[in-house]
Amino acid sequence: MISLLTPQPPSAILANDAQRPWPRPTSPWIMAQTWSRLLFAHWPVTPEMLRPLIPARLSIDTFDGRAWVGVVPFYMSHVRARGLSPVPGTNAFCELNVRTYVTHEHKAGVWFFSLDAANPLAVFGARRAFHLPYYNARMALQHDGETVIYQSERTHRGAPPAAFRARYRPTSPVYHAAPGTLLAWLTERYCLYAADRRGSLYRGDIQHAPWPLHDAEADLTQNTMAQAAGITLPDSAPLLHYTEQLDVLAWSLRRV
Repeated sequence: MISLLTPQPPSAILANDAQRPWPRPTSPWIMAQTWSRLLFAHWPVTPEMLRPLIPARLSIDTFDGRAWVGVVPFYMSHVRARGLSPVPGTNAFCELNVRTYVTHEHKAGVWFFSLDAANPLAVFGARRAFHLPYYNARMALQHDGETVIYQSERTHRGAPPAAFRARYRPTSPVYHAAPGTLLAWLTERYCLYAADRRGSLYRGDIQHAPWPLHDAEADLTQNTMAQAAGITLPDSAPLLHYTEQLDVLAWSLRRV
């Protein structure tokens, strides 16, 4: 059992938006969710490596000339549509994404190479409604005190095999990334981009408080997640950060 704090009410999440680089949408949000026991593992790569993997209309975002790839395991919970109660069997599950950072029309966001999840209904719904590359996976999360023990093996039919096994934990008090730093650039992003099978591009806004971050340490015993997307990570140690819990609101996708 994953022990979580009670999620913030949507009104509190909406009110905590001073850090946003552009105003949040005036339309109603459509989904709420909570991310917890999350690890950011980031590696620098060349933009040229990623360019063939990302739609041409999106600019690859860089920091000091380098692009970054993140492998991000976490636990998703309290998933619910606006105005509805959580649907049993679909409101809590492990998720693991592989991501990089892009811009379009001066709005910096996230591009996902893959999102593995231990919930077939969520995978099916997200692929259809959000045009995101979700994959079914067999996943487990345990914890021993502050140490998280996480494992994932992709089971999606016809998808490239991918696996992840790690132990990770926070190693510092909680803090917020300072504006203008690499850490803020990596984490404080308030939209995602997606593309449908016809190549149409979409943007979806999200809203949350500034990331409550910790420095972290991790033992990554298996990680073929980026390799499955056609990305070769460097041999250097990743940049590691941890978040215990973050409450999030999401808006519907809009074509751009």
